[in-house]
Amino acid sequence: MDTNKLLPFLAMSFLLLAVEAGALLLAHPVQASGMVAFDDPDSMANPVIFILIMLAFTALMLVLIRYDLKKVIAALIGISIFLSFVYIFSAVVYALAGETDTGTIISIVLAGLSTILLYKYPEWYVIDALGILIGAGVAAIFGASLQILPVIILLVLLAVYDAISVYKTKHMITLAEGVVDLKTPILFVIPKRRNYSFIRDGIGKLEGGGERAAYIIGMGDMIMPSILVVSSNVFLQGWRLGGLINLPALGAIIGSLAGLLLLLYFVMSGKPQAGLPPLNGGTILGFLAGWAAMGMMG
Repeated sequence: MDTNKLLPFLAMSFLLLAVEAGALLLAHPVQASGMVAFDDPDSMANPVIFILIMLAFTALMLVLIRYDLKKVIAALIGISIFLSFVYIFSAVVYALAGETDTGTIISIVLAGLSTILLYKYPEWYVIDALGILIGAGVAAIFGASLQILPVIILLVLLAVYDAISVYKTKHMITLAEGVVDLKTPILFVIPKRRNYSFIRDGIGKLEGGGERAAYIIGMGDMIMPSILVVSSNVFLQGWRLGGLINLPALGAIIGSLAGLLLLLYFVMSGKPQAGLPPLNGGTILGFLAGWAAMGMMG
């Protein structure tokens, strides 16, 4: 594989690492500010609640796509992005300055400006940069809210659902195509050539040989492995590399990268692929290896 073809795959690995590293850094501010998704991190009902909410949102989006309600879709996604930014910036501001009215205003203003930037100038590098922040923040919130066993159950269920929705019912492909056609900034976009513009080209413009102008990977594919990375680091005590990350979390990161490499191998076929089976599977196996290594170290 020549360098030009290799760079997009290296970029995907960098994006995953950036989301995971950002999630680890944001985990403490999220905990300190109380920005958690579930009150009881041990509850086995949490993964079920998570999936039910996701299924309801997916069903709503598919109905809106079916009836071509583009403005409603854009509004819903925009509100979701804005609220995500509010939670993320609030956690950071709280960690830096404590809970103040000024801090709340700053968080809302930063969230508003970030959302406006995404919608007014949705170039691929803007989408990817702010996508790292969103992905890291969401992963930190859920990772700090869920103990390890509920997270593993969630990742297994989501991997099965993703496989069914891509290969069997194919409704996830319909959803992805609808979102991409709107140039909605909830995907990571990785160009295949230097002069690529997401604003101008989208990903639907075909190059010579019938290939897409860019790769895309869902934000969820980056967030879900990162949740286990954060949960491992938050809820497991023990030796930490550089005092920052323990072996199970490090193993989960390595496993997620291995899973991504496997996914990219299948992506080379040119067909849509379910990302979560290899990503979540690799992350879980890496976590287990790190957990076993930590146990051997005593």
